[in-house]
Order: sequence, then structure tokens, then C-alpha cells
Amino acid sequence: MSDKKADIKEDIHPVIDDGEDVSLMEPLLVSSSGPHHGRLADLALELASKSTGLRKSLPSPIVTALSDLVRSMNCYYSNLIEGHDTHPIEIERAMTENYSNDPKQRNLQLEAKAHINVQAWIDTGALKDRAASTDGILELHQKFCELLPDELLWIDDPQLKKLVPVIPGQTRDRYVKVGQHVAISPGALPRFMARFERAYSGLGKVDAILAAATAHHRLLWLHPFLDGNGRVARLMSYAMLDDVLDTGGIWSIARGLARKEQAYKQHLAACDIERRGDLDGRGNLSEAALANFARFFLEACIDQVTFMEGLVQPDRLRSRILIWAEEEIRTGSLPIKSGQLLEAILYRGELPRGEVGGLLGVTDRHARRITSALLDKGVLSSKSIRAPLRLAFPATLASRWMPGLFPDQV
Repeated sequence: MSDKKADIKEDIHPVIDDGEDVSLMEPLLVSSSGPHHGRLADLALELASKSTGLRKSLPSPIVTALSDLVRSMNCYYSNLIEGHDTHPIEIERAMTENYSNDPKQRNLQLEAKAHINVQAWIDTGALKDRAASTDGILELHQKFCELLPDELLWIDDPQLKKLVPVIPGQTRDRYVKVGQHVAISPGALPRFMARFERAYSGLGKVDAILAAATAHHRLLWLHPFLDGNGRVARLMSYAMLDDVLDTGGIWSIARGLARKEQAYKQHLAACDIERRGDLDGRGNLSEAALANFARFFLEACIDQVTFMEGLVQPDRLRSRILIWAEEEIRTGSLPIKSGQLLEAILYRGELPRGEVGGLLGVTDRHARRITSALLDKGVLSSKSIRAPLRLAFPATLASRWMPGLFPDQV
């Protein structure tokens, strides 16, 4: 640890600005008068319609319960894109301070917990109307990185041939190369990020949806941080979509990107290329490539909303939950009539504890026994002993209740 701290002092050096013009990053949006905007606008409106329909089809308490599970899913897939495989069951354990004894696995659990905490912070509206602002992006990075274990805040600098620190919320102070892309000089970042913020502010609904895609690439093109850029970009896009669509956090773009990871990374690389002739927009970078990525991104979003629609169809979800409850009752793991309580809460969204006995036609003592058993299983939740009962979706039961949401743990 002391050696690393010494390195920080050694690494202090002037931040170089090569004077690049912000036009190098153009276009930041797909031109409304160009050949690509019409089709993208149709996809944006389709996404808005489907996302709104999904949320309105569910009681508010079910939306809240689902969003908790989707945070774990979003975290799992976003980290998987970075090569970090931490299953949602391990993530769920980390949220209750149940960490692995293996230091590497423990660090990955802490990383996942940091991601979930940041997304929960976003879900409170903390980034409302500023997800693409300089301050918002820096705060995203800071909140994520300051929760990481120290071992994950160092990267290998191939030029210096040593580890250098990643400072939470601080832009990089050196040159970087990602694949074939050489990012702008570190000193140029403030003016490029100012242009980024202006471009993605005050947009109409359609362009705000499209901006969640185009800003995603342009932030990665800037590569403002030494590490964490991919996760910050995905969290930023998540926040931008939540701003304009009020998604409720019940579907995840990260799952869609991870399931087509190769295509995702190919599209990102294609967006780095310069304009290909006079018919490819008017900016320095290819507008056609940016439009193709936006189409890929929006289609992945629509696919994920459709997937979640199928999972939460009332009859199908009810059947999966009741089959599970019946099996638990047969083995003696749950009291009789547990399934009836789950079914009632699924349809109503929540239920006062005092109504359980009357609803099930059992004594208060038996009602308390059923309630306690379901709370112990993690399939019901309650903020206090007087608060209503609500359905919960534990990661350990996702393969039964929400099949396909993420891979089974092996």
C-alpha cells in the first residue's frame, strides 16, 4: 500500500492539452434532415410506447420489487461486458454483507455492490436532467469508484510499465489508446465535455431517446477516465432513458448489450471512424456508423422490454410462483395456503398484515406463521412490522420465477 501511495507523488505531471477542436467529436446527434433519422425516430417512439405500457401494466409495489432484481441483473451484465463474472446470487449475498472468503471474489462482490448502490442512487432521481452533464458524469464515476476496494483502483500503464491510481471522479491526466482509437489529450477533456453537455441538453422526446445511444458512444470516444468508462457510459445511458421514459428500472439495456457483446463492441469501434464521403453527414466522424449504433442500441432496448413483458404476464408469472409454492408446501418448507397469499399480493401489489387471516380464512396465529415463512424465504418484504406486505423477487429464485433473466449459477 505504501509503495502505491509513493507512486502517486511520482506520477504528478502537467496535464497536456494538444489544442484539439471540439468539432473532432461531431456529429453528436443524428441529423433530423438526414436519411437515418426517420427510421430511428420510429424505433424511439416504439420503445417509448412499449416501456410505458410495461410499467403501467404492473402495480407500483411490483415495479419496486422488480427494480431491485433488475439492478442485480443490470450490474451482472454490465460487469460481464468488462470481463467480471459475478452471479446475481453472489451479488445478492454481498448486499447483505455475506462476502466470499476468496479475496478476488470478495472484491468482485464489492464492485457489484458499488454498481447497484449507484444505480439505486440514480433511481431516486439524483441525476434528473443532468445525466449527460460534466458534473453528473464526474459524480457517477466518483460514486462508483469510491465504493470499490483499493485493489480495483489501480491500472497497468503500458508506457510507464507500472500501476497507476484511478482517482474517483477525476478525469485522466495522461494519453490513452483503446483498440485502434487514440483518445484526445487529457487537457482537452474540459472543453470537449462542455460541448458534450450542451449537445445533449434540452432535447425533445425523440432526440432525447436517441441521445441515450449516441451519447453512449461519444462518451466512450472521449474516454474521460483512466478506468470505469464502460460502466459509467452504461449507467449514464440508463439514467438518460429513465429521464425521458420513466422506465421504473424494470428492464435493462445492459442485458441486451451483453447478449450481443461482439456486435456491441463492433458498432462502437465503427463509430470511431471518420466520415466516409459527402453523403456521410457533415461532421468529422461517420454519421452512418453512429446511426447504425443507435439503431442497434434501440432495437436492443425494445428486445429487452419485450422480454420483460413476457416474463411478467400475469397468468404466466402467477403459474410459476404457484408451482414453486406448491412444491415448497409439499416438502414442508412452507405452510399450507402460502401460495394463496402470494397470489393475492401479486394482483393487489401489497397487503396489510392484518388482512392476511381474513383473506386466507385462517387464525391470526396461522396467518403470522405463513407470513413469517414467506418473509424468511425472501419472497415477501416489509419495511416494518406494521408496514404492508409486498412481493419480492430474490435472485436465488430467478431461474424459477423469471427464467432467462440471467444464467443459472453453476
